[in-house]
Amino acid sequence: MSALFFKQFLKRPFQIASIVPSSKALVERVASKIDFSQPRVIAEYGPGEGVHSREIARRMCPDSNLLLFELDPAFARDLERQFAGDRRVRVIHGDAASLPHELQRRGIDSCDYILSGIPFSILQIEKKRALLQKTHDALAPGGSFIIYQVTNELKQHATLFEHAQSEYFLQNIPPMFITVFQKTDPLDGHKCGTPQREKFSISADRSA
Repeated sequence: MSALFFKQFLKRPFQIASIVPSSKALVERVASKIDFSQPRVIAEYGPGEGVHSREIARRMCPDSNLLLFELDPAFARDLERQFAGDRRVRVIHGDAASLPHELQRRGIDSCDYILSGIPFSILQIEKKRALLQKTHDALAPGGSFIIYQVTNELKQHATLFEHAQSEYFLQNIPPMFITVFQKTDPLDGHKCGTPQREKFSISADRSA
């Protein structure tokens, strides 16, 4: 854990949510949910010191785009420093709710993946639902919203997504729920409004 992470946690414990960054095993497991075989547009909410961002950037194709939305000014500055030489990565010092605007001003139609570690459980219900709507709208058909959270309460609110698959990942302090919400592709024959189909597993695989 970096001194910056610990310092910012002490300042904003509820915003950062965990006293330690994600473990290497969690980072690799979350990244395994993304198909990097072709150029992708990926957004990340609340990257913090960038442990997931670095792994995503390492795996991305040269023509991919990674948009990092970070509210904390110290983290945002550090992310800008880390990715200063990588033209694929853009750091946005602002709220994740600005994603649609940022996509529009960059001429990007939609995201293939949106990743989030922000603690949705502390958000007011109106803000939570508004962000979920913007996230759903910003995803391409068939795209995925991937979250890693201490609790799995977001599933009851994310009813916009017809498919949800969760696992309880033990190789992290604290253990995390990893949930992948998928936006239905209208070409696959599923109708909007279908009840959310859920899968759940518990993972203690140290190989991640």
